[in-house]
Amino acid sequence: MYPAYVLAGAAHEHYRFNLKAGNGQVILTSEAYSSKEAAKHGIESVRVNSALDERYDRRTAKDGRPYFVLKAANTQIIGQSQMYSSAPTMEHGVESVKANGPESPIVDETTD
Repeated sequence: MYPAYVLAGAAHEHYRFNLKAGNGQVILTSEAYSSKEAAKHGIESVRVNSALDERYDRRTAKDGRPYFVLKAANTQIIGQSQMYSSAPTMEHGVESVKANGPESPIVDETTD
């Protein structure tokens, strides 16, 4: 079933998606979207931008743990990683998004 984009949400709620790697681990979580259609557009944006290294903004949380965000061409954040224990493990996460982002199918788990 994985890798895949797992789309979740319900009518009158926010929609989100998670990009999961082949092992089922979440490697990118989207921002909240007001509609299912907008979330699907977000997935398409990840597909387009995930292969481009310049779209990744590597950051450090207040507690010192590294993480990254993926940005669209307009610099809007379209997804965020988990917190990592080290910079090398974060870079592995970036490479996983690059590998899985462009081609992964959508698994629709919405309830509307």
